[in-house]
Amino acid sequence: MSGQDPTGVMVEGPWAHREVNANGMRFHAVEMGEGPLVVLLHGFPQFWWSMRHQLQAIAAAGYRAVAPDLRGYGASDKPPRGYDAFSLASDVAGVVRALGARDAVLVGHDWGGYAAWCTAVLHPGAVRGIAILAAPHPLRFRNALFTEPRGQLRASAHLVGYQRPWVPERQLVRDDAAAVGQMLHAWSSPGWPDPDSERRYRDQMLIPHVAHSALEYYRWTVRSQLRRDGQRFNRQLREPVGVPTLQLHGALDTCVLPRTAAGSGRYVGGPYSWRLVEDAGHFLQEESPKAVSIEILHWLDELDRSR
Repeated sequence: MSGQDPTGVMVEGPWAHREVNANGMRFHAVEMGEGPLVVLLHGFPQFWWSMRHQLQAIAAAGYRAVAPDLRGYGASDKPPRGYDAFSLASDVAGVVRALGARDAVLVGHDWGGYAAWCTAVLHPGAVRGIAILAAPHPLRFRNALFTEPRGQLRASAHLVGYQRPWVPERQLVRDDAAAVGQMLHAWSSPGWPDPDSERRYRDQMLIPHVAHSALEYYRWTVRSQLRRDGQRFNRQLREPVGVPTLQLHGALDTCVLPRTAAGSGRYVGGPYSWRLVEDAGHFLQEESPKAVSIEILHWLDELDRSR
């Protein structure tokens, strides 16, 4: 995979690559299976490939599974702006409709989980259910930063560092994106990532504009808190999530502490399930792919039977 070529994320496999035009953007996505739509949303510092295990398991269970690269990542468009929560939620809702579906189940990890939380509130008609991996509800995360200075705030030191202009971008890509590899090891359980996974994520960060785009998500989240758009976002996110919600979290997650994520249920008005995945860290869908896939499939089955 070339660090200068976005087509390097076109990893071959039993899936099909496609483009999806939504919300004025062009998204690269991978698709498998037929049936009700399930959209899988990756997080930082990864791309669609982080959801490959769940993509295949969900497709094999009778669903149409689609995993896009988020705005600014992989082979999707990388605009200079638009990395706010409102645009992110509109992207996801737009992708669902561009795929010809009225609604979809969203499975999101890290920033993809943040996107799923936001879409469920800001575009409820496009969402049938959400499965959240390693991502607290945005208001729960914000609260933990203020109330746990020795807990979640300390674990989120990188978030503060990313507010500087241009320096973090250079640090992410320096020495063949060594910082990405260090991050993957620091936030995961022992034994992950394997060399192939680390190489793919380091190379993806070297694609032009990915490092800047990825950091812009963090910058809007922090800088908007004192602006009108951030205040409006926080008001709107107080609306309870009305769809069935599954929340999975790695017991060994040192990036987003389990106790931070566990407080998210208070923001859910629909059926809510919480599962802690033992022996997994922040990248639980890759560290414990079988366990995570089983939990998601069991929840999807319950979701379909309750319709």
